[in-house]
Amino acid sequence: MGANWGQTIRLSIFGESHGKAIGINIDGLPAGIEIIDEYIGREMQRRAPGKNRFSTQRKESDGYEILSGVYEGRTTGAPMCVIIRNEDKKSKDYSDLKIMMRPSHSDYSAYIKYRGYNDVRGGGHFSGRITAPIVFAGAVAKIILAQKNIYVGAQITSIKGIEIDRLTKEELNKEVFEKLANKEMAIINEKKIQEIKAEIEKARVAGDSVGGTINCYAVGVPSGVGEPFFDSLESTIAHLAFSIPAVKGIEFGSGFDMTRYYGSEVNDQYHYNNGKVETLTNNNGGILGGISNGMPISFKVAIKPTPSISKEQNTVNIRSEENCKLLIEGRHDPCIVPRAVVVIEAIMAIALLDKIFESGGKYE
Repeated sequence: MGANWGQTIRLSIFGESHGKAIGINIDGLPAGIEIIDEYIGREMQRRAPGKNRFSTQRKESDGYEILSGVYEGRTTGAPMCVIIRNEDKKSKDYSDLKIMMRPSHSDYSAYIKYRGYNDVRGGGHFSGRITAPIVFAGAVAKIILAQKNIYVGAQITSIKGIEIDRLTKEELNKEVFEKLANKEMAIINEKKIQEIKAEIEKARVAGDSVGGTINCYAVGVPSGVGEPFFDSLESTIAHLAFSIPAVKGIEFGSGFDMTRYYGSEVNDQYHYNNGKVETLTNNNGGILGGISNGMPISFKVAIKPTPSISKEQNTVNIRSEENCKLLIEGRHDPCIVPRAVVVIEAIMAIALLDKIFESGGKYE
């Protein structure tokens, strides 16, 4: 399985949704990083399930246990191994799914690739549950980035047909990111939060689900981070983004919207601002030629509606080789977007740290 990632920061994830535990091994971390448990715990709780009716009712504390790589509160330079125990497992909900393929899940493709030996309980290793260790790694990356005055934040920018205004360049700062992180939903406008809640509740009551988009930002990233072509900063972020279950699209800066304009309308023109080179606009999302240009890094991801819904759907029984109907049971998110915000922040932080270390940036 493709459970390993990274050049200078090397990650290896393991576990299944309904196994004993999930976890991550993080290699390449320098010695001396303070592991701030209070901060990491808050980050983990932003993703944790079961906190309200807008998420799955599976109850998981998402407490973590560091097995190696930390001594007296600081990293040792050895690989850090972390596990998160699964506490609320109801595997009987998935007993029929070895032969009946859930629509828009990995069931059929995984069955073919792994000849039916894959763990189907809760999606097994394909489950969004495996993003919890990624959030842990992202929290550690954020701690290191903050010491370089680099900060990462994200906001929900749409749920189904409801659009939320993106933060302006002037609003991108540490304080706004912290405000978003402390909200039930990462949306500044309280009126929009109520609209979003109503839309998600409508889907939940109907036994359905909705998706949306998340915009992620990083400020303080110096120019010169990244490489051209295959190791570009965009391709590194995109690689991690598409590693997250439910992500079906990504764009940087103004992305696809740029195709509607003349070059003269969307080119990011340079100027000096108090002796610092900046661009008047940031349509390219802070990356040119695969390398950061000193402007805020900005990208947007599309999160599909949760495929597990309480409506009868068409599928196949691969044992009897017949068409059939399937009604999925169990506990599922009517909208995964609010819990995914911190996951998207994590992949931004991990990608940036990997590229900064690759470019020769050191932990001080």
